[in-house]
Amino acid sequence: MRHRILSFRDFDWTLLGFVLVLSVISVFEIYSATLHTKFIGFYKQQILWLVGGLVAMFILSLIDYHRLLDIIYWLYGFFILSLIGVLTVGTKVLGARRWIKLPGGIHFQPSEWVKLVLIIVVTRYFVSLSGRKLTWIDILKAMAMVGVPMLLVLKQPDLGTALTYSPILLAGLFLGGIDWKKSAILVLCALLLAGIAFSTNKILKPYQKARLTSFINPGADPRGSGYQILQSKIAVGDGGVFGRGTTKGTQTQGDFLPIPYTDFIFAAFAEEHGFIGAVIVLLIYFLILMRLIQNAQTAADLPGTFLVMGVVAVLIFQIAVNVGMVIGLMPVTGIPLPLMSYGGSSVLFTFLALGMVMNVRMNRFVN
Repeated sequence: MRHRILSFRDFDWTLLGFVLVLSVISVFEIYSATLHTKFIGFYKQQILWLVGGLVAMFILSLIDYHRLLDIIYWLYGFFILSLIGVLTVGTKVLGARRWIKLPGGIHFQPSEWVKLVLIIVVTRYFVSLSGRKLTWIDILKAMAMVGVPMLLVLKQPDLGTALTYSPILLAGLFLGGIDWKKSAILVLCALLLAGIAFSTNKILKPYQKARLTSFINPGADPRGSGYQILQSKIAVGDGGVFGRGTTKGTQTQGDFLPIPYTDFIFAAFAEEHGFIGAVIVLLIYFLILMRLIQNAQTAADLPGTFLVMGVVAVLIFQIAVNVGMVIGLMPVTGIPLPLMSYGGSSVLFTFLALGMVMNVRMNRFVN
């Protein structure tokens, strides 16, 4: 019998401190990146999202994660229906359906919330299999569990968000104890499927293929598919060691750098604050990840460890892909930088995920 006596004394205030530092940096950078554009007020909206995210984090930190595990299959079904709803009645913007318009002018983006649902459902599934060797049936079931929402999101189309589901599956398989032979076979199958995806327009659109390959030689199409990467690399290089200063980046303020307040916010920050500023931000991310891994190691049970490591997997993937993208080492996929990029759905997912981590930490002391 578990007696729930949770106390905010057990809250990871150090982790929250690092998160708030990045959030403040985000607000100032969004302000700078949108200063001379029609999006100038976005930093105010970001503040509102951050405040809402903090409230949601504290609320979720008080909800026993075991209860979430109990109801997760119902939540999973609800969000699958939501993704189907996006494809049928969703709001179409720039050729993509990613949002459902709710009363009050609120746009609900289920694909971001699905990441949190997948972390919990994958945890529930693999914990139920703990103690025995994974079979191919077990692996295929897990792949289908993640694959269904991934395909629905690809259909929107939203390649970036769909890709963020993959590290959740990989973390589950790794922690679930998959052996190296099965891992090798899965890698070969993944490469084969990638080849098939590139050979047909039914899975990936032509512009998505161009994005995935343009980073190899962006100069081949400097005004088309290679434009974003070229301008981003120029911005990062233009920052030098100490940067040009807030609101003084020529690439950012001259509107050469594409969407500097979302996908390419790290490039804008690097231009204005240089190599030193970029290293400081990456160091903060490293400290956040280390605190999360520590919380996973000290979790009271296996589900707690799985949940926190699922969050770690998603954050590492998003940080690595976004930063790699802006310096030309990774393809442009539209994956936001956690806690930095503008966007309500992304902010809320991150804080809700952190709230779940906090609950795992606080439950270490529940008898």
